[in-house]
Amino acid sequence: MKVEVIMPQMGESIQEGTVVKWLKKPGDKVKRDEPILEISTDKVDAEIPSPAAGVLSEIKIGEGKTVEIKTVLGTIDTEGQVTAAASGPAEAGSPAPASPASVSGGAISAGDDAAKRAAKPVAAPSRSPEPARTAAPAPTRPSPGTLEERIRTRSSPLVRRMAKEANVDIATITGSGISGRVTKHDFLSYLQGSGARGSAASAAAAPAAPAIAFKPGERVMVEPLSVMRRRISEHMVASKRTSAHVHSFFEVDYSVVERIRKEKKEAFLERHGVKLTYLPFILQATVEALKAFPAMNASVDGENLVYKKDINLGVAVALDWGLIVPVIKNAEERNLAGLAKATVDLAERARVKKLLPDEVQGGTFTITNPGIFGSLFGTPIINQPQLAILGVGTIEKRLKVQDEAIAIRTMGYLSIGFDHRIIDGAVADQFMSHLKKTLENFDPRLA
Repeated sequence: MKVEVIMPQMGESIQEGTVVKWLKKPGDKVKRDEPILEISTDKVDAEIPSPAAGVLSEIKIGEGKTVEIKTVLGTIDTEGQVTAAASGPAEAGSPAPASPASVSGGAISAGDDAAKRAAKPVAAPSRSPEPARTAAPAPTRPSPGTLEERIRTRSSPLVRRMAKEANVDIATITGSGISGRVTKHDFLSYLQGSGARGSAASAAAAPAAPAIAFKPGERVMVEPLSVMRRRISEHMVASKRTSAHVHSFFEVDYSVVERIRKEKKEAFLERHGVKLTYLPFILQATVEALKAFPAMNASVDGENLVYKKDINLGVAVALDWGLIVPVIKNAEERNLAGLAKATVDLAERARVKKLLPDEVQGGTFTITNPGIFGSLFGTPIINQPQLAILGVGTIEKRLKVQDEAIAIRTMGYLSIGFDHRIIDGAVADQFMSHLKKTLENFDPRLA
């Protein structure tokens, strides 16, 4: 029996996904729920488990290909059919299945073994290969009447949101995606002046072509950008184009927090199962500051400002292959222990690609922590459609003048990046002053 492996819908707003890597090759045995490939979407990277036990018989969509949800990615022969096939003659006339390595142009094709098996002499009559499901043309239907309907049928929710923020009519953009859908690449190309606008004015304003990255004969190694890296690039460029970025910096004395950590860390670890680091203190102080200055927890919707009543903190997690921002939902309802456990849980699952789509969307304010790598401070880019992002610098002991004397204090810098279209510098600095005061006078009863 053949069981299809399909591109799942990893969230309500997800309409397509990219095959990043096949973890199995044709002919490999697989167990039910065993990861067999990795995919990437606009929201999350994930491992897709096998829907049945058996043998991966065919890979239909190779690595690097982006397809719509419910597209058949491959097929699995269940144990019964595999046993029968092993005792009988092999099938003939079927081409060797496409493999990840052969699709991506690797020097050694993962499909070589399958090709050799297909080339062996066989006695069974040949049969035509099953036609690809994507070969049939999409059914035609009358075009929707309203502009809103046309936009919804020709773009994903992500692209619609980006277009709304940039005040662009998607109906004027020619889509290169499946069934003419407008992709992020189409939208960004349009904004850069290479799309439908194409006027002499936009051409004159277009930036000069970048210099050649390397010359013939240079000792270089070239590898394609990963799906995650391409999407990070797109989001960062779109954010810089959307928001008027301004940054402000504050020095914070963490000596009180450090004293509380030393007093509580052993009991905290024993009771809650996670270490008591500086980050939960910063998260809790941020929640209190966001309550006091709700404009920092808002988003722009056209000509309206939308104040978010829930505080959903995104915490950036550095991965070996990129960056992801899981979200602590309703952070205002959690205490210090709850914030600490949520942070550790999301970070650990992010590193093994076990996050759910809902856990990487819906953030209202983001915190990034380059200080863990020794950075004093940074100027992070706003995570759209949010209006601000907090950067945490390294925390270390420094000499500090206090009460007309030199003292050794535990110090660190915090930076705030904010959208100056909406947030004035005074509001951002008042927010940071509130955050600084909470940390420097942290109530030990909250730990």
